[in-house]
Amino acid sequence: MEGLKYKVIKSKSQYKLYCKVLEELVDTTPKSSGIKDEIDLLTLLIEKWDEEHNTFMELDPIELLQSLMHEHGLNATAVAGILDVSKGYLSDILHYKKGLSKDVIRVLAGHFKVSQEAFNRPYELDQPVAANKKKVNNLAA
Repeated sequence: MEGLKYKVIKSKSQYKLYCKVLEELVDTTPKSSGIKDEIDLLTLLIEKWDEEHNTFMELDPIELLQSLMHEHGLNATAVAGILDVSKGYLSDILHYKKGLSKDVIRVLAGHFKVSQEAFNRPYELDQPVAANKKKVNNLAA
């Protein structure tokens, strides 16, 4: 009997290997039914590992994004390309100046193979100082 090609993930190195294989398979065109089945299986194995080992819900969505960027060796330019947004827009997101849009959440969840709920949670945005001064001045008038 032939050995299994993929097994339940039991180590971080195995997890990283499966993530790399999955990315390569997803980039393969065209996809035969065998490749689609392989993608589905790897996705299930990776999601199972994520559920058991990651603490996504302890991080706010921006901390999660920064953690995933670091884990996958991605810089802001690469993530801006994945999201098809400008580097400035991504910078505003990473510095808590703008919130995550539904489209950005959808793409991030798909790219990093996590649930959309991990990114679709409330978090505090930094308020610009100029806006706060303007409010104070209006109150004083």
